[in-house]
Amino acid sequence: MNLNTDRVAGALVAIPGGRIDGLNARDFQEALKAAANEQDTAVIVDFGGVTYISSAGLRAVLVVAKLMRERKASFSLCALSEPIREIFSVSGFDKIIDIHATREDAVADAT
Repeated sequence: MNLNTDRVAGALVAIPGGRIDGLNARDFQEALKAAANEQDTAVIVDFGGVTYISSAGLRAVLVVAKLMRERKASFSLCALSEPIREIFSVSGFDKIIDIHATREDAVADAT
């Protein structure tokens, strides 16, 4: 798993790649928390390059989403592949975290 970041229209866009599983979920969580600063009003995680996410990865996403809410920042995901989207749906996470089809949609909603 790797994590690149970008800033688009005032939003932090985090771009993980590969697998997010029990071996690296905490690293993903800490990298995402470190990338988001106090001034960020929106954090978008682009899942286009994620090939797998485990329950540990889901927990990491939830922890960061909660932190962003505490900071009064929006948090959303975008570009999920169908298998990843299904995991978020089955787990019910799609009911508590905003999910957008594309990065552009997520940025437009966040700004």
